[in-house]
Amino acid sequence: MSPVLVTGAAGFIGMHVARRLLEDGRRVIGVDKLDPYYDVSLKEARLTELAAYAQFRFERLDLADAHACQALFASCGAREVIHLAAQAGVRYSLVNPQAYAQANLVGFLNVLEGCRAQAVQHLIYASTSSVYGASERLPFVESDRVDHPVSLYAATKKANELMAHSYSHLFRLPTTGLRFFTVYGPWGRPDMAPMLFTKAMLAGEPITVFSHGELQRDFTYIDDIVEGVVRLLPVLPAPCPESAAPYAVYNIGNHQALRVKDFIATLESVLGCRAICDYQPMQPGDVPATFAEISRLQAAVGFSPSTTLREGLERFVAWYRSYYAQGARA
Repeated sequence: MSPVLVTGAAGFIGMHVARRLLEDGRRVIGVDKLDPYYDVSLKEARLTELAAYAQFRFERLDLADAHACQALFASCGAREVIHLAAQAGVRYSLVNPQAYAQANLVGFLNVLEGCRAQAVQHLIYASTSSVYGASERLPFVESDRVDHPVSLYAATKKANELMAHSYSHLFRLPTTGLRFFTVYGPWGRPDMAPMLFTKAMLAGEPITVFSHGELQRDFTYIDDIVEGVVRLLPVLPAPCPESAAPYAVYNIGNHQALRVKDFIATLESVLGCRAICDYQPMQPGDVPATFAEISRLQAAVGFSPSTTLREGLERFVAWYRSYYAQGARA
């Protein structure tokens, strides 16, 4: 069986997806450029986890480099591609928009071109719940109009969906976009709330809480995200009604909206310490709520995320205490 190409393999979701595929007996070619947007040592530690599998091969390259990307696709022999590499983060897109254009637009175009040139059988790529913008219609349904992004990050991900559709239509490239909802868990990104809050709370330092903790998020545990990805990999998209292109988009979320203040209360219980909250107004690019409708996912693969917030945070905190034991890596 041909290998699966997983981009962003040193990233949070990419590492977990690659490891699951390896555990399932698949060969995996992981790609990452180890961008210093956050702690590179964490990314290297994730790769060390994957390197323990004989069926894993790593290629360090920047997907925005068209020649390097073309050479990768020509030589790797992959017929299935899971594209998870991206410049993530809503707020950082206000500071460094060029990084989003390069990674999320140019990089994705090069991946599409590689898939087209090598007749890839299925491209799965990461989109985001951020494409729904500040929509007040809850829960978010894949058929909702998503023409009003409130951050550049969201705009690049919406652009990815449009680009994928054009390649599905023009070249019959089967593409599946996955709108992830607030993913958390072991090996998570240090710029996201679970890591930021946990580090500060254990140190007795304040945490920054926007909109008095009333923002609602559909917190989704990493294993549920991975399960959705691997179940969808063999499911080729049927012709979509609008264009007959082999194209699909799915929400993957825990299908419940929880207030951030309730997330903090659960984290306090798991950690056994209180949070010192520094309340701030809602930030530009943020949205009041995210909430996934997942009936399309259930119909396609018979799966819906079900890990409770407490269960997920207990697993996350256990990993955090182990990884950052005695402040060795903090």
